[in-house]
Amino acid sequence: MTKNRHPDRAAVLTEIHAKASDASSLSVLQEQIVKILANSLPHYSWTGFYMLDPEDPETLVVGPYVGNPTPHVRIPVSQGICGAAVATGETVIVDDVGFDPRYLSCSIETKSEIVVPIHAGGKIIGEIDIDSHNLAAFAVADRDLLEAVARIVGDYVENHPSEINQN
Repeated sequence: MTKNRHPDRAAVLTEIHAKASDASSLSVLQEQIVKILANSLPHYSWTGFYMLDPEDPETLVVGPYVGNPTPHVRIPVSQGICGAAVATGETVIVDDVGFDPRYLSCSIETKSEIVVPIHAGGKIIGEIDIDSHNLAAFAVADRDLLEAVARIVGDYVENHPSEINQN
């Protein structure tokens, strides 16, 4: 898919469902998802996964992503917007990161962020993190799409439980 000014989120979700049905591993699925999202949604400037470290469940570890390198490869769950999403178990949307003291700066270009927890087996295993160079970039449609994607990833892990220990 190429970047589209008016993305068809249903088509994006259909494509991600198809990838999940034949993905050879969780990391392959995550790589495919970040590419699909980044290429389909022009306001997604950084698209990636953070997964809880199986050796240290109080730390998120960066997984596959598309965008500029991040200095935050490990984030304590007590810090940042990513940590807030784990702590609450809910999607966190920040319309202007400049006014949110939780924001861990990765890029001066980032203006807004959405973080969606991934649940599997009744617990949070990670999250999808999206940054945008636009203020208030994330609408209800983005939240709905990303929560559906998080469910797909959670279902994949539940059907392939050994996968979570490999990331």
